[in-house]
Amino acid sequence: MLISRLAQEPSTAGVRPFALTALRHPTVSTLLADHRALLADLLEGLGSPLHVVLPEVFEENVNGLRQAFAEAGATADILFAKKANKADCYVRSAAALGVGIDAASTPELVKALAGGVPGHRIGISGPEKDDTLHALAVQHGCLVAVDSISELRRLAGAARFAGRQARVLLRSRTAGQPGSRFGMSTDEREAAVGLCAELADHISLQGFSFHLSGYSTAERATAANEMIEHCLDARRCGFRSAELVDIGGGLPVRYVEPRLWDEFIEQNEPAHYHAAKSFEDFYPYGGQPATQAVRAIMAHPVDGGESLSKKAERNGIRFVVEPGRALLDQAGFTMYRVQQVDDRRDTDGYAIVTVAGSSFSLSEQWFNSDYLPDPLLMSARPLADELFPACVAGSTCLESDLLTWRKIGFPRPVRRGDHLVYLNTAGYQMDSNESPFHDAALPLKAVLRLGEGGAPPRWRLDGI
Repeated sequence: MLISRLAQEPSTAGVRPFALTALRHPTVSTLLADHRALLADLLEGLGSPLHVVLPEVFEENVNGLRQAFAEAGATADILFAKKANKADCYVRSAAALGVGIDAASTPELVKALAGGVPGHRIGISGPEKDDTLHALAVQHGCLVAVDSISELRRLAGAARFAGRQARVLLRSRTAGQPGSRFGMSTDEREAAVGLCAELADHISLQGFSFHLSGYSTAERATAANEMIEHCLDARRCGFRSAELVDIGGGLPVRYVEPRLWDEFIEQNEPAHYHAAKSFEDFYPYGGQPATQAVRAIMAHPVDGGESLSKKAERNGIRFVVEPGRALLDQAGFTMYRVQQVDDRRDTDGYAIVTVAGSSFSLSEQWFNSDYLPDPLLMSARPLADELFPACVAGSTCLESDLLTWRKIGFPRPVRRGDHLVYLNTAGYQMDSNESPFHDAALPLKAVLRLGEGGAPPRWRLDGI
């Protein structure tokens, strides 16, 4: 087994590469095991890097999340956070499953509508949205999360001009994160509720939302409980329609086994990275799956012991949830062609593998961090097993353009023309940071679905 073999290899120049083997969905395993020739042809024909997107896995994640809320006794409207991936295929899947979209810009809203998602299933988030987004949202009956009193006035103006009533959530700062730049303070929220009464012809207060950094289920449940209380206060002021609590996204994804992750954290040090680079923070790659997080949030005790879901049910509260990464878990991967290998093992103890493409297609660098799950090596010329420590660099002229700063223990030497596969990149990695730097074309996305009854996989370019 690769994990145990790498863990027992002797160190190279004082550095032992640590294996962080990425988890694989059965669909991904089937493609990599049985359809490598197709993947290689797509990469050579469509260019490196190539993003492979898997809508059937997205659809499976939607159904799993729905089941988790149902088992927790909670009613929840799922809005896919469009910002997590630009691919059109996920929007089409959401429309087919009756799932909504969380859009934070006019282009995202247009794509959601064009993909078949009706306006009443679309939530509009983001701070201080512009007038164009307001106008389009009002015309299509979208649910708008309002960040400030000034935005509330502007939205009311758009609704007045359209002769419609805007559906509104008031985004509020939580007691746990009062310094957030998103949402209203207690005084501002109370003033906004009063303003909603004055603007009742143009504003329909539907409930409250919040922005929360991090993945603490207890903190998210506590914040949701605060929003329930805000709904109850609003009802006492005459807003009978205040029945929605938007708990945002922030549902974690498990990329590697927890045991591996814990061992990695214990052993992590700058010597494991190119140029002894030090990172202060990583995504919790070994965290709990999103469905477990949902159950933990809904079961969290509030008000002396009653679960959050029970309190919501008792008070006629529906939840809105905006997962991005969680719905894209295992729903895509990214392939690169190896362009050159600079073998420095005799001097530095590791090689630098340069691929055709750049780290802009692995957006963890945006967070001054490293995408840690090990990439897979696919070679047309398999060599004898030999531990091959290497980092992975992009082909731009930037010193900092590394896809993987960490020294990976490849199971055999990497050669020009080989392919590297980064698994589970659909959620926020593929395209959040992509750029036509050096006048390079943006990478394409190939939509794959496994064939039925042993038929070969079907593929098409996304958007076509």
